[in-house]
Amino acid sequence: MSGETKPSHPTRQREAFFGRLKGPKLRERQRRLIEEVLPQRRIDLAKGPPSQLRDLFPVTVDEIRLEIGFGGGEHLHHETGRYPETGFIGVEPFINGMAKLLGALDDAPRDNLLLFDEDAVTLLDWLPTASLSGVDLFYPDPWPKKRHFKRRFVNATNLDRLARVLKPGGHFRFASDIDTYVNWTLVHCRDHPAFSWIAEGPFDWRTPYEGWPGTRYEAKAKREKRTPAYLTFVRR
Repeated sequence: MSGETKPSHPTRQREAFFGRLKGPKLRERQRRLIEEVLPQRRIDLAKGPPSQLRDLFPVTVDEIRLEIGFGGGEHLHHETGRYPETGFIGVEPFINGMAKLLGALDDAPRDNLLLFDEDAVTLLDWLPTASLSGVDLFYPDPWPKKRHFKRRFVNATNLDRLARVLKPGGHFRFASDIDTYVNWTLVHCRDHPAFSWIAEGPFDWRTPYEGWPGTRYEAKAKREKRTPAYLTFVRR
């Protein structure tokens, strides 16, 4: 497809935690942004991880956060503006979602944001140990059928990956409107020795995160009468 970019490192079989990679045909502006702007922000795994992850950013950053599967980028773009001294890495293999975020960046640039458009686990395995202060996973594909549960991103292996790259005291935040996935995540994080759920009552998981701008997926969930849950786990 015109506008599709080449991988920046040797590919491997993806672990299938997400579905389609392409949606409707990109508009001309979106195609141009994918071709011309994305390569300037894309993390190149072929170069190997730097000794200090902050060295990848063109501006000085105090800490680094990761958002996995940012969708249309509403939350990620919002956070980069709120915290200009924090470096952000956004992962989204869905080309139309990436194009939407690039459009927002074209209108309101952010120098503290890097992007990755392939499988998040590839990036997680590349990142230096204890290099992140936070990881966000909002409204991931729920894979609602039982036979597809193995494709959910939250599992013991990926929690091991998150535990390795998060600093002690770092946060893993998970939001979803699918009850079975919320319960699934609570159980998996409860059983993992590196994570503790920081909640003292229902208010803690029914209230959106501080400064939360909302997302299109959340708006759809509310229209369809599904109640989102906002979970926060701390890396021990």
